[in-house]
Amino acid sequence: MPDLLQIGGITDAMKARLEAAFTIHQLADFPADKITHVVTNGHDGVNPDLMASLPNLKVISGYGVGYDAIDATEAVRRGIVVTHTPNVLNQEVATTAILLMLSCYREVLRDDAYVRSGDWETNGGAPLTRSADNQTVGILGLGRIGQAIADKLAPWGTNILYHSRTKKDVAYTYYDSLLAMAHDSDVIICITPGGPSTNKIVNAEVMNALGSNGTLINVSRGSVVDETALIEALETGALGWAGLDVFEGEPHVPERLRALPNVTLLPHVGSATHETRTAMGGLTVDNLLQHLKDGTVVTAVPECAGM
Repeated sequence: MPDLLQIGGITDAMKARLEAAFTIHQLADFPADKITHVVTNGHDGVNPDLMASLPNLKVISGYGVGYDAIDATEAVRRGIVVTHTPNVLNQEVATTAILLMLSCYREVLRDDAYVRSGDWETNGGAPLTRSADNQTVGILGLGRIGQAIADKLAPWGTNILYHSRTKKDVAYTYYDSLLAMAHDSDVIICITPGGPSTNKIVNAEVMNALGSNGTLINVSRGSVVDETALIEALETGALGWAGLDVFEGEPHVPERLRALPNVTLLPHVGSATHETRTAMGGLTVDNLLQHLKDGTVVTAVPECAGM
């Protein structure tokens, strides 16, 4: 059987299907010259030195939609196909973005603590919160997930703005300047890919433009937001609220960020439901098995289209 290198964890269902078709090796001990296929995830990816050490590598199958931890350009140069799992997680990640936005607007964590502490009984009703209806929401990255977020916001009377590399054929308002969009938005939702081109694209200037009544939501990559500037903006009130599912150095989250009352923090669980992770795992394995069958894959990343 062909040899597969496993990076990171896989589900029991994935393991059963892969064991029937491959000899599976772990990072601790593997025959570099025999590895033809790799299964990995969006966080671990395949580091450049490891990729360079695998002379017969044909496919890297990624469990996740993001693949910035894989050098797709180098993979294409070497004739290695990189795959990911788009579409099957669109709705779940979009729901997580909405959950974070609602948590910020309705102060869910604050009010939950108010009830648990007994303060409701002692002190009466909690302070009022803000309505999430009829807000202006700027989406940074109007891809598949960004469109799903916009669809979920539409029934709330939301005014949708977006900033992306190119203008799209949609009814929403396009901004070629992220700074200008932040100035005109009540909320910015980040769902752009990671990588050098978006590194810290949401900087102090963008946060200041969003303002003291503004809310920043990040369900993309931690690298997209300048985390140091974010902490300072939240501490000083230059930015009102933030809802974060991703972080620069995750799973490490700075103490100053964890201590803030005006931020909701999730442990990178945007797609983490049983249903969605099952679909992602199935597609990850489908890409590998289809390549064994006929040399093609189901969902190649854009750089590898046509290979």
